[in-house]
Amino acid sequence: METSVIMTEKRLNIAIVVALIALGALLRVLPHPANFAPVAAIAIFGGAMLPRRYGILAPLAAMVVSDVVIGFHNLIPVTWGSYVLIALVSGIWMKKRTLTRGITLTLSASIFFYVVTNFAVWVTSGMYAHTLSGLMSCYIMALPFFRNTLLSDMLFTASLFGLYWVANYMGQRAMNSYSSSKN
Repeated sequence: METSVIMTEKRLNIAIVVALIALGALLRVLPHPANFAPVAAIAIFGGAMLPRRYGILAPLAAMVVSDVVIGFHNLIPVTWGSYVLIALVSGIWMKKRTLTRGITLTLSASIFFYVVTNFAVWVTSGMYAHTLSGLMSCYIMALPFFRNTLLSDMLFTASLFGLYWVANYMGQRAMNSYSSSKN
């Protein structure tokens, strides 16, 4: 019986990962406002709710699949690496799952991604002078993208956790109904 439960849980985790990869890749490929995508939310949710390897795999695979379609760029190590770090931190920070921790994590992940990726743009692009003023210009010019990142991270993270908890609640109700009908 125990082996059956473990196999069922593993299959469920794999199904969740496949769904997250498909969702992340599809929503990055379809037309959308700049930086309005679910990948950070997938990293947060996956890191918090799935075994570590699956939590890292989901956002990373979504990026790989969608970047094959969208195109590769020189900041891939920074963007992909940011999502891996977000997933790893989520696994630690969300061991105790509360709404406050979830909001704090999502806000922090958005800020982290904004700071790290725009620093990388400043360092590598040649669009900005390599001075403190150039760095500040880079961050200021990226604020509209940050707004979209923050909004999408909050929306998609809330949606993923909400759907998970609704599905879990409905599954428990179905199991309870099934158990009581057998008695």
